[in-house]
Amino acid sequence: MKKTAIIVDDEELARESLKSALADFEDVEIAAECANGFEALKMVNELKPHILFLDIQMPKLSGFDVAELLGKDAPLIVFVTAYDEYALKAFEAHAVDYLLKPVNKERLAKTIKHIDDSLFYRRGQAVPEALYDYKMHQQPLQRLVIHDRGRIQVILADNIVYIQAQDDYVLVQTESESFMKYERMSRLESLLDQNIFVRIHRSYIINLNYLREIENRSKDSRTAILKNGREIPVSRSGYKLLSRLF
Repeated sequence: MKKTAIIVDDEELARESLKSALADFEDVEIAAECANGFEALKMVNELKPHILFLDIQMPKLSGFDVAELLGKDAPLIVFVTAYDEYALKAFEAHAVDYLLKPVNKERLAKTIKHIDDSLFYRRGQAVPEALYDYKMHQQPLQRLVIHDRGRIQVILADNIVYIQAQDDYVLVQTESESFMKYERMSRLESLLDQNIFVRIHRSYIINLNYLREIENRSKDSRTAILKNGREIPVSRSGYKLLSRLF
């Protein structure tokens, strides 16, 4: 079976090296090369390749960001990385393959063999869970990538004022804009720096750098007043968390 592939790496030499290694595999056709994550998203949507050879460490959008944005529409992703093998054990468990730089041809042959296995294709749908497992080992989260209203936004964690749960989504509020992201509050809570981001209520996580004061409304009712004037309810458990930090 002829398989189409896209190579994504911000370093031209790395792309050329992988392309040279793949030349030995006649059943793999390089459909496109991309120098960044934005190009990759565009090319995957246009060309619908079988395989995406995806560098992890890239500016603006990392390989993980690209995989997250593609979601269920992602082709089979093979991460190409300079990270050590131990850091990627979570991906093996979810059948997301990877190649270490510089790419070894024998290891590449094993990857191509995996790709030919239809079971591997089906198991590859667990990419989002694998990303979460990896992020759990790389916390705290430094930025969020959000696909909202047709735009891709990269938001630094430090710029988040608060996060509000809204059914299966969360509203991420910065000083100037709000964005919707398909994500669970519990995941974000576990990934963000818990010395700065506190879940003060079942539906709210706040950035302590934007907290002005806690106001007692009654014996068991407290409200967080943010620097922008926004008022957010504080639950009993949320108040206990705040008390430990101050």
